[in-house]
Order: sequence, then structure tokens, then C-alpha cells
Amino acid sequence: MKRVAIIGAGCSGLAAIKCCLDEGLQPVCFESEDDIGGLWNYTDSAKYGKGSVYKSCVINTSKEMMAFSDFPPPKHFPTFLPHKYVLQYFKLYANNFGLLNYINFRTSVESITQCSDFDQTGRWKVTYKSDNSGQTVSEIFDGVLVCTGHHTYPNKPTFDGIENFRGTAIHSHSYRSPQQFADKKVLVVGIGNSAVDIAVDLSNTASEVYLSTRRGAWVIGRKGFWGYPADAVANCRLLFQLPRNVLQYSVEKMANFNFDHESYGIKPKHRSLEAHPTINDDLPIKIMTGKIRIKPDVHNFDDCGVVFEDGSYERIDAVVYATGYSYKIKFLDESIVKIENNKTDLYKYMFPQHLKHPTLAVVGLVQAIGAVMPISEIQCRWFTRVLKGINTLPPLSDMMEDIEAKHLHNSMHIQSQRHTLQTFWIQYMDEIAEKIGCKPNLKRLFIDDPRLALHCLCGPCFPAQYRLQGPGKWNGARASIIGGMERSLAPLKSRILPQNAKTTDSSCNVTYIAVPKWLTSYFILCFICIALLCMCVL
Repeated sequence: MKRVAIIGAGCSGLAAIKCCLDEGLQPVCFESEDDIGGLWNYTDSAKYGKGSVYKSCVINTSKEMMAFSDFPPPKHFPTFLPHKYVLQYFKLYANNFGLLNYINFRTSVESITQCSDFDQTGRWKVTYKSDNSGQTVSEIFDGVLVCTGHHTYPNKPTFDGIENFRGTAIHSHSYRSPQQFADKKVLVVGIGNSAVDIAVDLSNTASEVYLSTRRGAWVIGRKGFWGYPADAVANCRLLFQLPRNVLQYSVEKMANFNFDHESYGIKPKHRSLEAHPTINDDLPIKIMTGKIRIKPDVHNFDDCGVVFEDGSYERIDAVVYATGYSYKIKFLDESIVKIENNKTDLYKYMFPQHLKHPTLAVVGLVQAIGAVMPISEIQCRWFTRVLKGINTLPPLSDMMEDIEAKHLHNSMHIQSQRHTLQTFWIQYMDEIAEKIGCKPNLKRLFIDDPRLALHCLCGPCFPAQYRLQGPGKWNGARASIIGGMERSLAPLKSRILPQNAKTTDSSCNVTYIAVPKWLTSYFILCFICIALLCMCVL
């Protein structure tokens, strides 16, 4: 039985353990902390090299879209999970599939190197240290999955005069709650998800909150039409058949329907699909009520304040840098995986293309507009089959062609460290699923099961779609897909209402059959997008 070393027990590491077990491999997971969860294992203080969330953090993807493909979250869990629920879900997943038995807690990997016989065997030597025993040990493994995430090493910018600033200066990695900033004037640098979340959180206790942005952002909420999860509405196969310019125009119009980005001072120069959107529902009302003030980029600091690019000056007591992270894998030599300015040449964002044997992969490094959990899972499903020799990688020339194509795709985004590993969620999931043989065959599905096919094409692309056929097929996939939206909205129904399956107009004796609102929302979206397409053509 082949042994696989798995580094990290966050969402990617847990998926890796299960996928190894599914394929009859022996997983050995190394986790430096004393519990699972990685980024979502909240602690009251930050630790360098460990992912970190703040106390009020709520995940940006709805629970059914972030689910592992064969394990739906509990029906009573909130539609969007606060961090403690995310960790609970991971623990339910780990307990259900018996994953904890394969994890070595409080054990840090120090190095991973090729064995002397790597050219013949593809094996790796993993050197690790256990905090429990204090011993450093080396073991040989047939495969390695790096599941350490990329929200671990804070990227701090440098500004003129910051060394003279006498106030508090921290990175968002260290931020936990707004209490320490009560009645203070705080500057938040950045306009990504963490920046806006933290600015909103601070606005409840701080006397002034300034949000500084270089480029602005397109801000969309978690809720879409009728309050349905926006990510479930957006990640639809039918919508992604539309031209890119139509999708971009649609996203921008939808964002401005919520609030006019120009009037609120955050309209960016870039188009909506050229950068990650910022997900937040509260920013507009906070700006409208003066709780948050939008400012341009920072020019320089002095001992008690900040000068912005437009020449304006504000006295502040603290600054929070929400300026992203640097991607690093410290236990691997650059000759194996090289990451420079957050760019890398991994095949499908996973495999080092130059290795003679595809026995090492990086999981969860890709940046998709969607949840990482299903991506990590499908990456692990593919890797385990490659390691067993069931699937093979293409020739080097084909891999290089794919890598170059992805570099070209990334060049269409604004140039920053945040947009170096970008992809569309459905597109990337389908790419990997095609390699495994589990991509849903919609043409066949429309013949065999039209109702399910309609859900797959016009409804949310729930991860269970990749369990309908092929290796890893799950008998519960159909029910999971069809009932996904109902489960997503179930926790909202805490007040009992009259249950009417149909409405009757007695005056004309006509009966109206209720149409699911989620399906209506897709028809509306498609109608809008088709209308926009016609406008573009004309």
C-alpha cells in the first residue's frame, strides 16, 4: 500500500486524507496545531505561519457551495457560516469518515526532499518534528500532498514615514476584534474582503474609520435575488455560456443596482472580471451613515497621522494593513516548487511540471471566484488516481502549453500579487473532473433524467454534480443537488407560515401553480444577459 504524506489538516488536508482512503492509499497527515481546521481554527492570538480569521468572520460562500461533494452541511446550519460553524462542519466531516486517526497533531514538517532513488521510485523523504516527543524524524513516502494554504505569511507594504508613526500598526492577520480600537481613529488599508469586513467591524466601536484604496473595487453582497445566496445564483453553468463582456457588464450593472459605486467613491477603473470582487453587504450603509469614509491611496505617514494621494490629511490612532499574503512553502526547495511574487508554474496549479514522477502536488493554492473546499477535494481525487497510475499526466509540451494559457488568462486581470493564480470556479472544476472522468454529462442527463439535468444546467453548480458519475460516484448526489437550495434556505424559516402549495383567485376561479423563485431568478438573469448581448451586437 502506497503511503502519502499530507501537510496540514485544514479543509484541503482533510479532503486529502479521505481521498487517499477512498483509493486504498495510506495517508499520514502532519498538523502543527492541536486541532483540525487550519485557517478556520480560530485562536485569540495570531501565529506567524498559521492561517488566521477574526472573531466576527463569516465565510463568503454559502454552505451548499462550499460543501465537500459527498457530505452536505447540516440543514439547520446558517446559510453563510460564521467561522465556528465552518470548524464544526469540518469536524463532522472528519468524524463521519474517520479521518482523525490519520493525523499527527503538534507535528511540524521541517523539510521535504527527493529520495536518492527518486528517478526510479518517485519517493520523498519527509523530515518532521513532534512537539510531544521533541524528536526529529525522517520517513519515506510514495507521495506528498502540500495542503498548507496561502493565508499564512502577511504581506506588509512600506510607506514613507511609517517608522515615525506613534500609533498602533498591525496586519489584518493579527486583527481579532474591535474592542482594542474603541473610540479611536483607525485607517484600514485595502479594499478586499478582509479590509471591508474589518472596516465594518471597527465602525461599531471606533470613533472614525477610514478605508484607503488604490484602485477601488466592485462590491457585491452575499444575497442575490429574493435574498437567495448570490454565489449559488452566479455559479450557474448556463450563465457561463455567455460571452465574457456580457458577463462583465451584467455584474457591474447588478453591483450598481445595489448602490452606485461612483457616488460612493469606490468605482474602480478595472472591469468586474479583471479582479476578485469584494463581498460585503454592510459597506454601503456604513458609508451612507458616515461610519466609514473612503480615502485614496496612502502617500506617507507622520508621527500622528496620514497624508493621502489627494493631499488630504487625517490624524489617526491606528492602522490595519489588509494587504494580502505572500505565498510560501518553506519546507520545499525552490527547485521543486518555485513561487515568485505569488506566481508559479504548476500544471493545473497543482503539479510541478518538471518532475520525472508526478508524486507531489500542491492543493488549494489556486484562487477561484468560489469556494476552495470543493476545489481542494477534486484536486485530491485526481492526485490519488495519478499516484496509483490510473490517470496519467500529459506530455511536458502539453503541460507547458496549459501553464502558458493560464498565465495569459491571469494577464487579463489587474497586475497584483492577489491575481496571479486566478480561474473561474466551474471552468476549473470541470477541467479536473474531465481528467478524473466525473464531469457531468448533461446531454446524456437530459435523456435519462431531465429534471436533474435542468437543475445542473440552470441551477447552482453544487459540488455534488461531480459525484453523479464516474469514479467516486455517490448515490446521494441527485437528492443533494435537487434539494440543495431548500437546505441552504432552511435555517431562515424559524417562523412558521401557512404552507400554500398554490394560490387560487376565487373571483375568476383560476389556480396559479407556484414556480420556485430560484428558478425564476435564473430566467431573469438569462433574460437580462441575452438582452445585453443583443445590445452589444446591435
